[in-house]
Amino acid sequence: MRLSSCLRVAAVVAGLLSVGAALLAMREASLLWAVVTLAALAGHAFTATAMPRVKWGVAAGAGLFALVAVANLHRYREQVAEVGEPARGQAGAGAYLLESWQYGIDRQRLTAGGLALGVLLLGAAVSALPARGGRRGVVTTVLAVAVLVWCVASVALTPGEPPLPDLFAAVWPALLAVLVTAGVLALSGRRGDRRGLLPAGMVLLSLVAVRVCADLAAAWASWWPLVRPAEGAFLQPGIMMSVGAAPGGALEVSSAVETAVALGGVGLAVAGALRAHRETAGR
Repeated sequence: MRLSSCLRVAAVVAGLLSVGAALLAMREASLLWAVVTLAALAGHAFTATAMPRVKWGVAAGAGLFALVAVANLHRYREQVAEVGEPARGQAGAGAYLLESWQYGIDRQRLTAGGLALGVLLLGAAVSALPARGGRRGVVTTVLAVAVLVWCVASVALTPGEPPLPDLFAAVWPALLAVLVTAGVLALSGRRGDRRGLLPAGMVLLSLVAVRVCADLAAAWASWWPLVRPAEGAFLQPGIMMSVGAAPGGALEVSSAVETAVALGGVGLAVAGALRAHRETAGR
């Protein structure tokens, strides 16, 4: 068995372990196996037989996703370590809350930026594939438009009363990720493989991008009243809680399903791009 095939099998096994760990609420193990999955996919693409632009684009995209997973794993370990820190005073607790919230929002923006850049690298590989005929391109274009509308609506309907211009300005990295993913989704229908693996993978990655955008919008809408006292109610001196509705705009799915969708999207996109190249190269 070639190295590329071995890495592909390793990616599948590690992906199943990551989903299983998420199902059992083993967050650190799930993230660790996700890193292994994405690294194996990057290695699979790098060692596959394909033209350099396709091979390097797919491998770089998967590798960037692996780096994002490493960053999330590092942040999770930091959060676990912070749980054991001594309790702070009332004023210190308020400042710590705001600092943690801001750090979480910055981390989500970084994740969204990594997703956008990773998909952009995949898009560079997809654009190198020859165009095909058929109706699949029309279907993926319609789906891409639906994804954009869904994302904008989810941000605009975020619970609470944050100013919409400020909200859209705050979530711009996630909006960029959705825009890039939707663009590659539209392109994948015309340049994908015959089995539809590439379009299927981009559909799943589009769901991930919308999820990230909705989560970031909900997090920022919850954080916004805390730094604007006039918009909330002080329950204790120095600590404020919003009286608005609880964040409900984000998609609520189990951690296992989220993990399966994210890893499955990357895996299908990688496999589909490489298969599409093999199909066209064998003509």
